[in-house]
Amino acid sequence: MSTREQEARRLDATDPLPTLREEFLIPSAPGGDHEECAYFAGNSLGLQPRATAARVAEELQDWAEYGVEGHTDARRPWVSYHELLREPAARLVGALPHEVVAMNTLTVNLHLMMASFYRPSGARTRIVIEDTAFPSDSYAVASQAVHHGLDPAAAVVRLRPRDGEENLRTEDVVAFLEREGDTVALLMLGGVNYLTGQLMDMETLTKAGRAAGAVVGWDLAHAAGNVPLRLHDWDVDFAAWCTYKYLNSGPGAVAGCFVHERHVGNPDIPRLSGWWGTDPAVRFRMDPEISHPASADAWALSNPPILSLAPVLVSLEIFDRVGMEALRAKSLRLTGYLADRFAEIGTIEVLTPPDPAARGTQLSVRVADARTTVTRLAREHGVIADAREPDVIRFAPVPLYCTFHDCHRAAEALAAVTA
Repeated sequence: MSTREQEARRLDATDPLPTLREEFLIPSAPGGDHEECAYFAGNSLGLQPRATAARVAEELQDWAEYGVEGHTDARRPWVSYHELLREPAARLVGALPHEVVAMNTLTVNLHLMMASFYRPSGARTRIVIEDTAFPSDSYAVASQAVHHGLDPAAAVVRLRPRDGEENLRTEDVVAFLEREGDTVALLMLGGVNYLTGQLMDMETLTKAGRAAGAVVGWDLAHAAGNVPLRLHDWDVDFAAWCTYKYLNSGPGAVAGCFVHERHVGNPDIPRLSGWWGTDPAVRFRMDPEISHPASADAWALSNPPILSLAPVLVSLEIFDRVGMEALRAKSLRLTGYLADRFAEIGTIEVLTPPDPAARGTQLSVRVADARTTVTRLAREHGVIADAREPDVIRFAPVPLYCTFHDCHRAAEALAAVTA
């Protein structure tokens, strides 16, 4: 065992937060000398908790035993099942319980939020996103502009980093809002950029956006379960996130949504409505007119998919038990160690900000050929990472199941395949 490997093992043995790796199903290594892979793709799809299968099986058993009566008689009654997620989800994103709801998927929720909060009028018509926004966000905002009869080429502003830089500077976004904010109807950035791993200064940018008179929403796909959030205190108007990345709830899992309490009781805000957005106290009266509750539930549409909510509940229980602050602290240690090791590899360029406070649990590196490199990492070394063609590889040392030894393996493998 090399000195480097011994050091990684020592760091794992002495870390203040021991790994919860045994609580997750780790895929076998597709190549290399290790039985299990070193998994760094949790920012794309998180690993399955061991408790998930049993929890889903319980819902299947209740369905078999009770049929339709499971809505009221199941061990976790289905009619109110989504309410079980409310408080742990609120703790996860720094919200009040009535400000969050588990529903739909991420882009559906973003559309529902924009249907309410993107209200172009007069000169204030523009939507501001980052140039490297995830494509789904680009498609969503462009289609919202078209929906309002606007030209997306004019209505959508894509903020770019300075020449020669990879990440947006907070002061540049603030300066833009101070200069052109009276034309901005909606500021909607990613809390953690999917491509570079940059953690945005959400508090400062929310304040700047609202000072400019814009609505401020956040796509938290790569932030929820990755970094501590304070959505209520930051005065965010709305936010949405998926749960299949850092929240380990399975492919296509039910997403989450936040609406600030300033809005939840406002009857003047337009909403696209459905049955589950009715106050549960009167839902089964089957009235033709909707009665919205004073909560984020007012934006829900259909009755929740129980088999898909069960894994989300399992995940939230893990996060409640461990705590985001402890996970963030370990994330900083793991990502810092991996960054130091990557800095020694002369054949790559790290795109993620070097400041630990300006990044989440992700390091993005530029290589000559991302797809070929990722394939070799897996087949020759059992290291699973994520390629973004043509030349970016993303590594996410997720603190719930990644170890310093995994990071050691990743650094050694990347150095070998890019030599």
